[in-house]
Amino acid sequence: MSLRSPYEPQPPQAAACAGLPPSVVFARHAREALPALLACGRCPIRAGCEEVVDPEHSWFDGVCAGRLWRNGRVTAVAPAPGLSA
Repeated sequence: MSLRSPYEPQPPQAAACAGLPPSVVFARHAREALPALLACGRCPIRAGCEEVVDPEHSWFDGVCAGRLWRNGRVTAVAPAPGLSA
């Protein structure tokens, strides 16, 4: 039996967006990306997501760490917890 330390990185499968369709996670517009942006609010690996994906330097398109990125620039931010769009 293996116990995971709370300081060990979580596997990508633990991400709240792991079960969402790629068309949502890699959306280019906030309306289509909203389910992924909302998932970030409850994601157990959100803190490390941006570090791993490095969206600014990889010119990432999609949702990462509660923000929608296009060509490495933030175009939308996840709504504050408790708010609905």
